[in-house]
Amino acid sequence: MENALLILIITISISTVLNVFLKKFDMPTVIGYVLSGFAISSIFHFAEDSREFLSHLAEFGIVFLMFTIGLEFSVNHLKRMKKEVFVYGTLQVILSALLFTLIGLYIFELETKSAIVVGAALSLSSTAIVLKILNDNNQINSGYGRTTLGILLFQDLAVIPILLMVSFFTSETESVSDLLLDTVGSAIVVFLILFVIGKYFLEKFFGWVMSTGSEEIFLVAVLLIVMGASYLAYAFGFTYSLGAFIGGMMIAETKYRYRIETDLIPFRDILLGVFFVTIGMLIDWHSFIDYWYVILGLLVGIMLLKGLLILGIMRFFVQKRTAFKTALALFQVGEFSLAVFAIASANDLISTELNQIMIITIVLSMIITPFVLNNIKKLADMLHKEPEGLRDRALIGDTFRDHIIICGYGPVGRKLVKIFKERNLLYIVLEHDVKVVDKVIAQGEEAIYFANAAQQMVLAHFNVNESTAIIVTIENEMQRQLICENIASFDPSINSIVKVNNSEEAEVISSLGIKHIINGRDTIADMLAEEALACHLQLQDS
Repeated sequence: MENALLILIITISISTVLNVFLKKFDMPTVIGYVLSGFAISSIFHFAEDSREFLSHLAEFGIVFLMFTIGLEFSVNHLKRMKKEVFVYGTLQVILSALLFTLIGLYIFELETKSAIVVGAALSLSSTAIVLKILNDNNQINSGYGRTTLGILLFQDLAVIPILLMVSFFTSETESVSDLLLDTVGSAIVVFLILFVIGKYFLEKFFGWVMSTGSEEIFLVAVLLIVMGASYLAYAFGFTYSLGAFIGGMMIAETKYRYRIETDLIPFRDILLGVFFVTIGMLIDWHSFIDYWYVILGLLVGIMLLKGLLILGIMRFFVQKRTAFKTALALFQVGEFSLAVFAIASANDLISTELNQIMIITIVLSMIITPFVLNNIKKLADMLHKEPEGLRDRALIGDTFRDHIIICGYGPVGRKLVKIFKERNLLYIVLEHDVKVVDKVIAQGEEAIYFANAAQQMVLAHFNVNESTAIIVTIENEMQRQLICENIASFDPSINSIVKVNNSEEAEVISSLGIKHIINGRDTIADMLAEEALACHLQLQDS
């Protein structure tokens, strides 16, 4: 293998320069990563083993993405979303696969097995791109975000039977019944193992790790769970990402989910960047020049037909506007389709030319997607104007609204909780010390969460934009400033209240745009002066 460090240096250098340039035109980083991969592949002609190195690295981007998605979906949450996942998802995958299979058979005259593989692959959309942008735009809990996420989850589950089907088409020894029996048996074993670990082991394991008080050890333990669940699923013949998703669902049942999610975000985003670089490396510009008219025709045809089909399905279940936005979010073809085509091509189910044409078509559809999603409201307004007073509603019970966020459960935080309880106000407490959280939960307090408010994703998850106010009572000055910087990055109209220790800190916090600043030293001095003055007046009167 060529020097792995040199490959990474060149990859990071090109993607950094390109993304800085493209960001000036407000273009998503996904495009920069894909173009970087194309440039690297075309200019430097990396050998196949170098591409394989980056591909293995990039696969963990999808693993971490699916793990963080799993954190959002406990078993109870998935039960509440059963319609979105199992009804909408089933209809979309089956009808899309059937439509593209028939087109492959009767219009492009593919062999039956090839047409079925192509149809099944084209039914899948891009989990990596769509969910990343929905998360970045804070739309994952919107009306169309919920339906989109449900369908994508089913698509990820559908990858298993699709790959199983490809294995059956290429197998000359095993029967269908044997393959199905092996798969079902393996699935039962994987789910049982992960269920037992999640129910009886994880909470105690993380409690034991947190007893060390080391952030480093905690993060290493999280990585162990992610990779361990991924490898367990892979060892039984499933995808790494499915194992990661189930691992995330296990941790979603514990009190550590918010803390873990925010700790993993940097790993996820960096590795997803590498994933998109490898997507760009798959593009062969010779094939684009030779078949550009076929590729463009397929690109328009696939996205149009897939979008119309999803729109037609969703019109029976949701509002027209939500159906339209869901169709726009899912009309591309996704990364798992590339894996299906790679296996099919390696086993001669499809030709090398068709494989390259489909790869370029899929990548182009993925490149178009960020532009559509970032302008989805404008596109939806063209056909379906948003009704006055209505908006996409968030998940009931999983989204906070008109609430007060208290950052820190120290003496001031405890006093605030007592006051808000007496006045029957809706509040939540974010506390980063797990021992404090455990103690307070044991005392019957349900509105406290183990989470670090100094991380932007935490404030986004607890819907700081829709809060009545956010109060920062944390004693650590550096943590206080980090929280205020994060609050300022959301919306200037947020009612933020911060307690500081002195005038110098008050100036720093004020420069961040924080609305209400309470200077503890000055406030106490004023109160003491008032009390002293009252005593003086009483003495004069007597």
